[in-house]
Amino acid sequence: MSQYEARLERDLGRIRDKLTSLAEAVQTALSTATQAMFAGDHERSYGVCLDDHPINRASRDLDRTCHGFIAVHLPTAGHLRFVSAVMHSNIELERIGDYAKTISRESVQFERPPSGAIRDHLEEATREAQRILHQAVSSFTNGDTEAARAGIAMANEAASLINAGFTTLVEGGQASPVRELLGHVVVLNCLDRVADQAKNICEETIFSVTGQTKAPKSYRVLFLDADNSVLGPMAQALAQRNHPQSGQYSSAGRQAAATFQEGLQPFLSERGVELGSAAPQALDPTINLSGYHAIVSLQGSVRDYIDVVPYSTIALRWDVGAPPVSGPVSGPVPGTSEETSARLETLFRSLAPQLRDLMVTLHGEEKA
Repeated sequence: MSQYEARLERDLGRIRDKLTSLAEAVQTALSTATQAMFAGDHERSYGVCLDDHPINRASRDLDRTCHGFIAVHLPTAGHLRFVSAVMHSNIELERIGDYAKTISRESVQFERPPSGAIRDHLEEATREAQRILHQAVSSFTNGDTEAARAGIAMANEAASLINAGFTTLVEGGQASPVRELLGHVVVLNCLDRVADQAKNICEETIFSVTGQTKAPKSYRVLFLDADNSVLGPMAQALAQRNHPQSGQYSSAGRQAAATFQEGLQPFLSERGVELGSAAPQALDPTINLSGYHAIVSLQGSVRDYIDVVPYSTIALRWDVGAPPVSGPVSGPVPGTSEETSARLETLFRSLAPQLRDLMVTLHGEEKA
């Protein structure tokens, strides 16, 4: 091994050691913060807040070491990917340390430790967050892409569990003081964010080893209207045609019409747009809506259709105008095929830019 290679390996080893030390400190902080919360041990909680200062210093030191490595060695290929992944993971770990501190600051405000159903939800979320974080750190340290992919799957499963916990937490916390209930929600949100940051570390592992970057996120969007005969199906079909890689789209009505609006299918076909379903669909009251990133109402408010908007879902209202009035196939009165065609064209032109604006906001100009 040449002198340069020996120095390169030595400096890479320093980066690995500092990252490992930081990861251990962050995992300890999270574990201590949650243990202290469940035990009502305020002294240990304040200790976590105090120990966040050395974590921040270690994070800054690791950042300087990585920049120094780049300046000295001008790395390429695998070495550059590794250092880049370390710098991103460093940010994720520092944030997790902040979440541990926030959990501690909230828990010292509690008059008593969490109990009952609230405690059960927080304990379950804690176990999942710690398990995913351990998986992420282990996969990065060992350069194990399979373990990293398993960690990503674990994080995705935990997201649904934690999101469901928010609703249950609020519904079951009516007997708790408002301050404590809000504190419990903050703690649950911190644990949710820990899982998200750990997932990012898993993605950095895959990038470091293989060079594969994170796949663009596919957003789930639901369009709602009165009877799913015109507005929702048109929005769904247009989104699928114009933004196929950016999302998964569906539509439903408060009730389902017997058929689509007269002339809708040939109108869309002329413009190279195909309907996404064979018949109008009614909104299923039993469906879990938390998987949708956005719910868009095309007639009235989203709350006209659903009682509770899921915690992580964005509710939007688009004013696109009224759908065509059903009527005879021909004749000089409103509802003729000419009137219907003109109205469909107006709706089409109104929906297209709003769809584009939404997907650009979610995905960015270059990927929408």
